[in-house]
Amino acid sequence: MMLDNMPRGTICIEDLEIGMTRYLQKEITNRDIELFAEVSTDHNPVHLDDDYARDTIFEGRIAHGMLTAGLISAVIGEQLPGHGTVYLGQSLKFMAPVRPGDVVYAEVKVTSIDHARRRVTLETHCAVGDTVVLRGEALVLAPSRKFD
Repeated sequence: MMLDNMPRGTICIEDLEIGMTRYLQKEITNRDIELFAEVSTDHNPVHLDDDYARDTIFEGRIAHGMLTAGLISAVIGEQLPGHGTVYLGQSLKFMAPVRPGDVVYAEVKVTSIDHARRRVTLETHCAVGDTVVLRGEALVLAPSRKFD
């Protein structure tokens, strides 16, 4: 279930400003984890098997880290810059686990803009409550009105 999402669409590079942010919130469900396992073919039992996961350092099942990272992709592709954006790179640091039932807040913030090359650098992070679970930086090719 999506909560508190900002409007979707496109912000062309001509309209981007340093400091602009966009976000979404999503509850990570058991179904999300099962579907991600199916699509990615990552069936690690720490994600799918309660008994197995209980005996790991996580002491219970966790969502795939890349499922959480996918929420960053959703903000970039749907909101900032939005439709027409091309991902060029993404660094990720996983700080804490995300568990079934957690509500993840994913946010991106514009930190630099190279108008000549249409490149935008974004600070990215995800949090569950006050706990940052993922942080990183994305480099994207932003849409432009000059190329519509």
